[in-house]
Parts: sequence; C-alpha cells; structure tokens
Amino acid sequence: MKKTLLLNYGLLIILTVTTAFLSNYTSITNVAVNLILVASAFKFIIVAFQFMELKKANAFWKVSVIFVLFLIITPILLLINNS
Repeated sequence: MKKTLLLNYGLLIILTVTTAFLSNYTSITNVAVNLILVASAFKFIIVAFQFMELKKANAFWKVSVIFVLFLIITPILLLINNS
C-alpha cells in the first residue's frame, strides 16, 4: 500500500476515536458538538478525495463537493451556537 493511503487510514482512525471520546463526555457542550462536526467534515473530505478518487476529477467537482459540505455544515453550526 502506498504511504499516503496508510496515512489517510491512520488519520481517519484518529479522527473517529477522537469523535468517540468527545461524544462520551457526560456534559456535551457546544464546543464538543462543533469539534465533532468539524472532525466529520474532515473525514468526509478525506474519504471523498482519497477513496472516491475525487482528487483526479475535474475542478468543478472538487469545488462543488466542498461547497455542498460548507452548505450543510455552516447552518448546523450556526443553529447550535445560537441556541
């Protein structure tokens, strides 16, 4: 396996374990929820670009995936922080 593939697997495992530890706190705060959402966004980008081979795709698809992710994450973060 390539070195970048192993690095991506390791990073996905670290982000998943971090998300699991953050979600097991007794008092979930807005900061913990924000960190979980940001970690999930990073995991989505890693999976999309590495394993769906989006890094070899046209620039339109790269920008559109990141834009859609931004459109999904931003309102959620705004709703959580305003409540």
